Formats: sequence, structure tokens, C-alpha cells
Amino acid sequence: MDQLLPIFILLPLLGYGISLFVPDKKEDTMSWITFLTIGLHELFAFGFTIFWLLGDHKLQTTKEITLLQTDQYKFDFTLMFDKITAVYLLTGAFLTFLVTVYSRYYLHREGGYKRFFNTILFFYIGYNIAIFSGNLETLFIGWEILGIASFLLIAFYRDRYLPVKNAVKIFSIYRIGDVGLILAMWMSHHLWHESITFEKLDNFQLVSDQLQSHTWIGVFISVMILISAAAKSAQLPFSSWLPRAMEGPTPSSAIFYGSLSVHLGVFLLLRTFPFWEHQFSVRILIALLGLATTVIAIGVARVQSSVKSQLAYASIAQIGLIFVEVAAGFHILALVHFAGNAFLRTYQLLVSPSIVSYLIKEQFYKFIPRQKSMEGKLLSNKMEYALYIMCIKEWNLDAFMYQYLWNPLKQLGKKMDFLNLPLLLWFFIPTYLIGLYFLHFAEGFISPTAHAYLPVTFAFFGLIMVLKAFSERLHARLSWVLVIMNHFWIALAASYNEQFDFLQVYIYLSGVVIAGAGGWVILNWLKKRETVNLDRFYGHVYEHPVAAFLFFVCCLALSGFPITPTFIGEDLIFSHIHENQVVLALFVALSFIIDGLAIIRIYARVFLGPHSKNYHSIAYRSS
Repeated sequence: MDQLLPIFILLPLLGYGISLFVPDKKEDTMSWITFLTIGLHELFAFGFTIFWLLGDHKLQTTKEITLLQTDQYKFDFTLMFDKITAVYLLTGAFLTFLVTVYSRYYLHREGGYKRFFNTILFFYIGYNIAIFSGNLETLFIGWEILGIASFLLIAFYRDRYLPVKNAVKIFSIYRIGDVGLILAMWMSHHLWHESITFEKLDNFQLVSDQLQSHTWIGVFISVMILISAAAKSAQLPFSSWLPRAMEGPTPSSAIFYGSLSVHLGVFLLLRTFPFWEHQFSVRILIALLGLATTVIAIGVARVQSSVKSQLAYASIAQIGLIFVEVAAGFHILALVHFAGNAFLRTYQLLVSPSIVSYLIKEQFYKFIPRQKSMEGKLLSNKMEYALYIMCIKEWNLDAFMYQYLWNPLKQLGKKMDFLNLPLLLWFFIPTYLIGLYFLHFAEGFISPTAHAYLPVTFAFFGLIMVLKAFSERLHARLSWVLVIMNHFWIALAASYNEQFDFLQVYIYLSGVVIAGAGGWVILNWLKKRETVNLDRFYGHVYEHPVAAFLFFVCCLALSGFPITPTFIGEDLIFSHIHENQVVLALFVALSFIIDGLAIIRIYARVFLGPHSKNYHSIAYRSS
């Protein structure tokens, strides 16, 4: 049966490939391709699971496919199937099919009809890769695809201000989760000296022997996994992104943020449970985080004026309880809870437009005076009102993220205002070339003390570049060049840090150069015809859709989208950072976080949002 597992990935991939060639106005053709793809996938999933249950229902794994191998690094693509995969597969297949049937009529004659179904199929590919993943590397491929699909669906109404703004905001939270997973893979590689599979993690003796001698490394990996899971599943302090994600169409809100995508954090914890099972402090941390999120989310959900926001926080509260169940070891209960919450939230979100219409009519005929709440019976008026205000403000979670994360990064970036193209040409590029010369021809002339500090110094230069790119408010081309330069500095830092085959750097930078050059050409071409700045949203996708698509492809390639050379290169770079080089790892990780944010911000500002020209109709601010 293990030989059948790749079909679960290939079938939606085939449907997605076919759907790309369907003309925009062929709604019936587009919807039927999606129905058949997901319907066949669902039937195959049910049949496969039934045969698996009737048989020995043992763990099924495919043979590892090595995508890249070096002396110190191996990137394997492997799939596995067990009870966790079965529950996520059947729930996901049924709900995705349900949502596609619903969307056929809900989005009839919508301008982005084809784009919506393309993105749903794209999401379904990432979802299946994630739930069938046999190791962290494979999981990360699906994880990244889900993040991009999420951005595209939130910004579906791309002529409106808030959907685009919130899409960028949510992508920034996802980016934190991405880098948490990268750091977990990095330290895991140093712990196991291989690409460890989830099947091997089930070996108690193997895990126990390693953690006894590497306790703090184990804690670090577990905390990084928890950060990734919390970011993906909207747990504290990242909870405020989920209601903002409801700016997309109702069907995408149901499938992404009510049922499937938002539960991927739970999936990550279930998959890695054998690793942190005996780390008691980590289990307590996960349980406390889930419990705190549940308590806060329940209060916030009760005071929301929007149906979608109420459902978002209600879902967050239930996922918090699932975190507690996973930490306690109640896996069957957690899986049942996941399936129940996914079905309920999907139903509630799909009928939410009808409920709103009904309640608006009902309030004119039936008035119910305010009843005394549970809090009013237990707390004083002063405490009750204080709690109410805190819940109305969503416990200032958005302000917390801005004050302690994004604003400091922006302020640091603003201090880099001295960076401009002449300075790049006359200082940083010559410095880089000198560093490259010494690396290849005169490394022996560098003292060991100086050599030890060079990787951190070069990584810091890269961080400076990308901070400036992130905070740049005017010149799109300057921001783009700075992102490209960041990758070059990171590659140079890794080259000085450890001796390895320079072919790995060529693989990494080949993707950077091709994508960077392509993006630069498109921005230059657009600059001759339109205003191209970063001070507002310009919405050039309306008049230049081909340029927008090509630039988006360049953005994906430059930011390390699976499985581009940049994606492989970023993993290779981390494999050459040693476990005791915390500062270097921090600089590189921050560079990759901010790098993705700067790139997606350039794309959103230049091509999305309300059009800058007055003769285009002005859409509503929100969806």
C-alpha cells in the first residue's frame, strides 16, 4: 500500500496543472475540473483508508527520495500514513469537496472565479504534502505552500485596501512560524546528524539516548516547534491574525481558518509528540499556552460584533483546548476534537451570511433585554467592565505584536536611511568583492581571530540590508536590490564559517540571481509606464496582469518557495551553522524572516490594492 501514497500528491497536482490552462470565463469547466480532482481524491482516500483499517493498519512509508545530498546534508522527500494522517486526510478531503461545491454558486460571475479555484487546488496540494510528510523537510514544503495560498485567498479582493493589508500582516505571522520550523530542522540536523524521519522518532530508546546528553538542544527544538505551531494555529501571542484572515471569501474562510489550515499547528505537535513527550517542562508550557489562549479567546468571542470574528475566536479557543489534550497525551481525543471543530466551524462559516440576514430581520420583531452574564454574577461591576473593555480590544494582542516586534524592526530599518544605491555601489559591493577574493585566493592571510568574527559580521551586513528593504517607504527598486544583496552576504557568511563545496553556494545564488534579475527587469519596465513606489498601494495588477504574475513568480523564487534553488540553498546555509553559533543563527534567521516580508510587501504595494488612477472604480475599503 505504501506505493500508492504518492497518488495523494500527484492527483491534486495534476488537477491544478490542468486548471491553469482553463480560460477565465469558463466557469463550468473550471468548477468541474476542481470537483473531479477533489472528488476522485476523496473517493481514493476513503477506499485507501478502509483497506488500511481492514488490513494490519500499520504505519505506511514510502522510500526516501533524495532531492539533494552533500557530505554533511541530505534533503529527503518521504511520505507516511498512519492514524493521524487518516483523520486529517478524510476530514480535509470531505470539507474541501463540500466547499468547492458551495463556491461554484457563491462566486458565480465573480471577477476572480478562476483564480479562486486555482488557489483552492494549490492549497490542497500543500495540505496533502503536509499531512503525508514523513520528515520535517517534507512537512516544510507543504507548510510553505499553505502560507502562500493563504496570502492569495485573503487578498482575493485585491482591489480593496483591508484585504490586501491584512494578507500582508498574516503572511508576516506565518513567516515567524516558517523560521521557527527552519531553526527546529537546523538544530535537529545537528542533533541526529541526518534528516530524521517521524518513523524514527517513534523509537523511544533512540530519542531518550540523544536527549539525555543534549537536554538543552532538545528543549530548543521543542520550543521552536511550539512557536511554529502557535503561529499557524493562532495561539497566544499570535491570536489576532485569525479574524483578520476572514477578509477573504466566505468559502476560503471556512476551509482555511475554520477547519483545515488553522489546525496544522495541532498536526505538527501530534507528529513531533514522541520527541518532546518526556520533556515535562515543554508539556507544561504547551498546556499552559493552550489554556491561556482558550480563556482569553472565549471572552473575546463573546463581545465581537462580526459573525466571522466570533467564529474565529471560538475556533481559537477550541484549538487551545486541543493543545492541552495533545500535551496531556490524549491523542485520540485530540483527533476527534479536531474533526468535530473543523466540521462545525465550516458549517457555521458557510451559513453565516444567511444567519446575519435572519438576525437583522429578527431584531425588529423580537427584542430581548440584556441578561445578567456569568461574569456579572461573579465579579463586581468595575471588574466586569474592565474585562469587557479588554475583550473588546482583543487584549491588545495586535498592539503587542506591533510594539514589541514590528515597530522595533521598522525603527531599526529607519536608522539605515543612509543606505542608497551609490553607497551600495561604492562601499558594500566592493567590500563584498574583497571578501570574496580573500575567501578564494588569500584566506591564509586572515588571522584566526579575525576569521572567527567574519561570518557574524557578514551576516550582520545582510541583516542591515534586509532591515532597510523592509522599512523602505519610497523606492521599490532599491528595496528589491537590498533583498538580493542580503542573500549574497548570507552566502558569504556561510562560506567563511565552514569549508564546503562551493557548488552549494552556486545552487543557492543561482536562484537568487535569476529571480532577482527577473524582478528588476519587470520593475524597470513598469517604472517607465507607471508610478512604482512603496508609499501606498498602487493596484497595477489591473492594467498589467502579466507583469504582476511574472513578478509574483520572481518573488516566490527569491523568498525561497519550495522547491526552488533558493529554498534548497537556505537549508544548505543553515546546515553549515554550528549548534553553538547562536548569534550567527539568529542573524540568518532574522534575515530570512524579514526578507520574505520585504518581498511580499513590494509585490502588494506595487500590484495590489485600490488603483492609483482615478478613472478606475474605487472598491469598498473592506470585504
